[in-house]
Amino acid sequence: MAQDLRVTESVVIPGAELLERFSRSSGPGGQSVNTTDSRVELVFDLAGTTALTELQLSRAVQRLGSRLTDGVLTISAAEHRSQWQNRGAARTRLAELLRTALAPPPPPRRPTKPSRGSKERRLAAKSRRSQVKRLRRSSNDD
Repeated sequence: MAQDLRVTESVVIPGAELLERFSRSSGPGGQSVNTTDSRVELVFDLAGTTALTELQLSRAVQRLGSRLTDGVLTISAAEHRSQWQNRGAARTRLAELLRTALAPPPPPRRPTKPSRGSKERRLAAKSRRSQVKRLRRSSNDD
């Protein structure tokens, strides 16, 4: 049975809600890759969890919508040779993903007007540019 996963100070996912599956992995390991089940898939049922409040759940579902399959989030790790290291990598990745999904949205931007100096600089640049174009024209004095 998996240990509880601490996402933030207030959010802890019970180990009973995490499902780990193991399979053979490609990548480093030589001949041992063909015989050991070192790849880890960590499955978390986001829609059926009891660890999140309604607000947190709706925020997580909205932000992780493209990664969810029927409300289930799956993380796989196969970058290490050992199953134990891949388990740790998958758990760390899940915690980081949930931490960013549960973060509150940034405060809304307060609209500001351009400063007086920036307006003057913009108009001066426009007049310089029009002066350059005016000087390029051929004069019809003939």
